[in-house]
Amino acid sequence: MSDTIFGKIANGEVSADLVYEDEHVVAFRDLNPQAPVHVLVIPRKPIPTLSAAGTEDAELLGRLMLTAAKVAEQEGIAEQGYRTVINCNAGAGQTVYHLHLHVIGGRPLQWPPG
Repeated sequence: MSDTIFGKIANGEVSADLVYEDEHVVAFRDLNPQAPVHVLVIPRKPIPTLSAAGTEDAELLGRLMLTAAKVAEQEGIAEQGYRTVINCNAGAGQTVYHLHLHVIGGRPLQWPPG
């Protein structure tokens, strides 16, 4: 699992435009942004998908959400609003099998996305 690009970013083997990191999570700018602010928040622990997370990961999953809120505040989009997205498996658009949460904002967002 650590051989994914995100695992390598989490381990410091590959550089990324980091916006936040601590001992549990790393947040960095998406290389293909869908909005003015598009940051990915990943756990350092290799978890391939949300479905693969176990009860032992509950605290870590909470940290991902809290980090998303912190990143939104830091990026100046918290007040106007932002979207958080977790794609789970190929049918939902997941292309890197290291759990990651998208923080997207900086422009009006429509639903469904398009």
